Amino acid sequence: MSAIRYELLHECKQTGARRGRIHTPHGIIETPVFMPVGTQATVKSMTQDELKEMIDAKIILGNTYHLYLRPGHELIKEAGGLHKFMNWDRAILTDSGGFQVFSLGKLRKITEEGVEFRSHLDGSKHFISPEKSMEIQNALGSDIMMCFDECVEYGADYEYTKRSKDMTTRWAKRCKEYHKNTDKQALFGIVQGGMYKDLREESAKELVELDFPGYAVGGLSVGEPAEIMYDVLGHTTPFLPKDKPRYLMGVGSPDYLIEAVIRGIDMCDCVLQTRIARNGTAMTSKGKIVVRNATYERDFTPLDENCDCYTCRNYTKAYIRHLIKCNEILGARLLTIHNLRFTVKLMEDVRKAIEEDRLMDFRNEFYKAYGYDI
Repeated sequence: MSAIRYELLHECKQTGARRGRIHTPHGIIETPVFMPVGTQATVKSMTQDELKEMIDAKIILGNTYHLYLRPGHELIKEAGGLHKFMNWDRAILTDSGGFQVFSLGKLRKITEEGVEFRSHLDGSKHFISPEKSMEIQNALGSDIMMCFDECVEYGADYEYTKRSKDMTTRWAKRCKEYHKNTDKQALFGIVQGGMYKDLREESAKELVELDFPGYAVGGLSVGEPAEIMYDVLGHTTPFLPKDKPRYLMGVGSPDYLIEAVIRGIDMCDCVLQTRIARNGTAMTSKGKIVVRNATYERDFTPLDENCDCYTCRNYTKAYIRHLIKCNEILGARLLTIHNLRFTVKLMEDVRKAIEEDRLMDFRNEFYKAYGYDI
């Protein structure tokens, strides 16, 4: 029996976008959903209570590569698993470590067996195979685990991409065979194939044959133009089962989120919200604003008049700018709260628009206010 169950509630008559629900061992997730990233068992600067009460996050991510290097998956297992270690009683998704390992470039060597790499922390040598990734994620105890895969860079040629895709499928089989905790942890396959539609189709069909509880689309938003990403994604999702969740990895800007949902995606994640907060930037319903800029020095209005977050209810742009200019931690925290809540609320609005069969109208209204081309 699968650890999770997907329930399709409604399809938007304008777009075909899906409104659903994922039942997990740690609660129900309304979809489409944005998942905040907690790379090192923490969403940067946020407490777990704040994630619940201020953001209303139902699921967050942990990063297998980083948690393997420190504090180590065995220590986390000893603590009772990732939920207990970080005091989070809602759902957790862990990635496989693949993307981080492959982003190391010259610090790693890929073979059929797995990937040998040097730690970005101290240069120490490590090896992660599909089986090792499963061992780590089983120890972490996440609700949703990801197969170990190779994410090819944008611009990779057809032959390399095909070999990589074929190996990713073989690795997915090995992951499924090794996975020890199927009643409590759901393992997702990851569709690869670069920007080549025929390879994407092959990858999706091969993984669907393996019958995973859910499917991710990896290897997009890796530097390619948006129109190529949308085209490849739109070609891929029809080959995935309607009765299982679909996750687009590493996407978090408002336009990418909306376009992904229109193309049949249920789950997205990104570090964008927390990263730009630390740089003094806020997402608002009228576009991004760089709060550290001098123009906000005497601006005593909230970041976003339309936002219901704690930051917008209590603080002004002028005050947050002052904090950022002084390198006060509170500035980054207030912007993080705002950016995360803004994005979670955006997905709430997207879900409502799907239910009311008006997602394309919502998209166009949002784009106009945000300053995007319609």
